[in-house]
Amino acid sequence: MLDGLRQFIADIVAPQDQHRTFGDSDYRLAATALLVHVVSLDGQPTAAERRKLHGLIESHFGLDHGTADRLIADATEVEGEAVDLYHFTSVIMRSLDEEGRKRIVRMMWELVFADGQVSEFEDNVVWRASDLLGISQRDRIELKHIVAERVGGQVKDDAVGG
Repeated sequence: MLDGLRQFIADIVAPQDQHRTFGDSDYRLAATALLVHVVSLDGQPTAAERRKLHGLIESHFGLDHGTADRLIADATEVEGEAVDLYHFTSVIMRSLDEEGRKRIVRMMWELVFADGQVSEFEDNVVWRASDLLGISQRDRIELKHIVAERVGGQVKDDAVGG
């Protein structure tokens, strides 16, 4: 009877969770939601951005194509429901050490540079997420330059806070 009551309350509080493969406390869902947010900032993701997102998810999380599809679908759903980045970054902070969090920021930069352009909005979101993830400005900018150099992208002046 108690289990039935718990299930009833869970259905009221979070009915959408029933069909998700990845739970809210899974850092991979939180990280992918951040990536979905980044790739969606300038409208519909381009084919190059979608391919890059999928490749990052598969390689960084060691997932097969179908599981990566499910993770991206779950992340797209939770990202659409989110009011801020804190929920996602707090899950990541509890789950990963600094090096792991830097990898997430690097993944964000790789997506930002996937279409060959860095918008002010994209740069700002990576800055805010990095700050919430406890990544220093120096490390954030260094990761940006590393990714830009690798993909041949241009980096504008990195002013404080941007």
